[in-house]
Amino acid sequence: MLNKETILTFFREETRRPLSFRDIVSLMELNHKQARALKNILRVMVRSGDLVLTRKGLYGPSEDMNLATGYFESHKEGYGFVIMEKPGERDIFIPARATLGSMNNDRVLVRVENFRKREGRIIRILDRSCTKIAGTFEDTGTALYVRPKDKALNFDLTIARKDRGGAKHGETVIAEIISYPSDRKPPSGRVVKIIGKAEDPRAEVEAIIDEFDLPRRFPRAVREAAMPLFQRKTEGTGPGAHRRKDLRPLTTVTIDGERARDFDDAVSIKTSKHGYTLSVHIADVGFYVDWNSVIDIEARKRGTSVYFPDRVLPMLPRELSEDLCSLKPKVERLAFTVEMDFDRDGDRCAVKFYPSVIVSDERMTYTSVKKILIDNDSHERRKYDYLLQEFELMGELCSILRNRRLARGSLDFDLPDPEVLLDLQGKPEAILSAERNYAHMIIEEFMIAANEGVAEHLEAAGIPALYRIHEEPDPLKLENIMKVMKSAGRMKHPLKPKDFPDILRAIKGKPEEEIINYMVLRSLKQARYSHINVGHFGLASQCYTHFTSPIRRYPDLVVHRILREALYKKHLPDKRIQEFNKLLPDIAFTSSQTERLAEKAEREVIDAMRVWFMKDKVGEEFDARVVNITPYGLKVRLKDFFVEGFLHVSFMTDDFYQFDESRISLIGKNTKRSYAIGKELKVRIDRIDMEEREIILDIA
Repeated sequence: MLNKETILTFFREETRRPLSFRDIVSLMELNHKQARALKNILRVMVRSGDLVLTRKGLYGPSEDMNLATGYFESHKEGYGFVIMEKPGERDIFIPARATLGSMNNDRVLVRVENFRKREGRIIRILDRSCTKIAGTFEDTGTALYVRPKDKALNFDLTIARKDRGGAKHGETVIAEIISYPSDRKPPSGRVVKIIGKAEDPRAEVEAIIDEFDLPRRFPRAVREAAMPLFQRKTEGTGPGAHRRKDLRPLTTVTIDGERARDFDDAVSIKTSKHGYTLSVHIADVGFYVDWNSVIDIEARKRGTSVYFPDRVLPMLPRELSEDLCSLKPKVERLAFTVEMDFDRDGDRCAVKFYPSVIVSDERMTYTSVKKILIDNDSHERRKYDYLLQEFELMGELCSILRNRRLARGSLDFDLPDPEVLLDLQGKPEAILSAERNYAHMIIEEFMIAANEGVAEHLEAAGIPALYRIHEEPDPLKLENIMKVMKSAGRMKHPLKPKDFPDILRAIKGKPEEEIINYMVLRSLKQARYSHINVGHFGLASQCYTHFTSPIRRYPDLVVHRILREALYKKHLPDKRIQEFNKLLPDIAFTSSQTERLAEKAEREVIDAMRVWFMKDKVGEEFDARVVNITPYGLKVRLKDFFVEGFLHVSFMTDDFYQFDESRISLIGKNTKRSYAIGKELKVRIDRIDMEEREIILDIA
């Protein structure tokens, strides 16, 4: 049987050199029909980067030619890094001259040219990450171009006069890329949409949705497919319906934020002879959404729900995400349950997986559970007196699991997140640090336990799966952390990734805690999805997946389906395993890409809300603290609000300030006044740049 695996096996076992098409046909003893099929497979494998076609027309595996596939991470100065697709390999530095016109997040084929320096050259672009860009339309009189908003795109997009689409100089536009950048010519495009100047925060969010080309509405076919799903009976009539366990009598609750509308998960807990039995119930989205249905194809394209302060762009139609699949209180809902037994030390003794039907007794919030467990609020405890025993058990088990996880080396980042509070008109009335309390930790620990249980089961059974992987940081990225630690007197020896847990514990409650947390976080590689398991460094987990949020993350839905098949069929046929092996790498890639795009859009909206919030505060003075330092100035955060701004070194007029790289600080040449991370100062809002969504500060 001709497929990618048999061809790669042929190259590995039968030959040690590149081969022509005729050589492959002859050595594999293929007939005419098989030769035609081979030509198509080779074309696909060259396009995917598994094989390379040389200039002499010879085929060979990429890895045998010092070639590898990965994702280009560009820098505004033109150079970049290729993040290797194969987990566990170090990034490759790409000089500006060797990028081949690659754009940020493009999937590329790279040749390593200097193994000691890990430096290479991109020789082919396999997949482009974007087809449209947002930017400012410029008309110089002699030329038209679009200047991208994204600083990682270090080029201007040339626009022909016939393709300007009525855009005027200075307007924000969306341009479709006609030709991509290369070593020989600049990129070109056509204007497809003009984004009007935002008159209020809601219009600003609309503009950002356009900038990131996010889907606002579901196609008609998807909406029409979602409606009949209400007609399905609760018990279901599909394969394995008789295996669905009735857990309606079991005391069950959801615990979410006040503004949550899609409830993916619910939990139940009870004592047992060994210790605790924890049941994590996850919405059974896979029962309603079949592989390759119109809803599934749209969900795969979206990849994730996108959350903004004033709205959600859901992955699934609202009929599913906010109603049929949402584990609402007091109504029957279909779930996929992970039942885990733990002893008193937090060792998992047993785990079971099965489809279930549940009824959530209460829709609890993090605030309410904190009042019950931490504040001992008498009103809240009376209101939920019939659940007090369950909450106490949850608190006990959470502490045991959390301590055990931290002891094995899991990183404990206690970083604040901004929370935007809107008034009735949708305008930001406050931006605060979002509270993360003990109730958040309970759900976090229980979901980690469920995700590990599913991942370990699938790996032990030899079934292909989507893993959530997090690789160790590149040692070269630890230099800045070492400088800050040395300047704070907390560095005694060369830093290694295994030292991170001890570092985070040592700086707990210290002035430099937050910035070192951020620096450690930035030094880490981004977690991503992969069909190859290399563990999760941040969680110190040898095997991890995402299973607990299928309403808002596509990989979770995929893992649900794989687990269901594994449970029902016991033994997956080789053909099905091959299908998964072919499908999962692409899903891992697209899901990682859509996740990053969503996070970037969410950050952009927060930045926009900050400038709208501070717009009428120009000239006002605020107490602030330095959170980062560059050669160009200080990044500071206001004390009253979770708002950050930039104080350029040119505004620091009392001296000539120079950047001390060894101590990461700005030091006055004459006064020796020093600005280091954590220093408190008073600043004045100098101006607000609505276009760039930046807050420019001055010394008060």
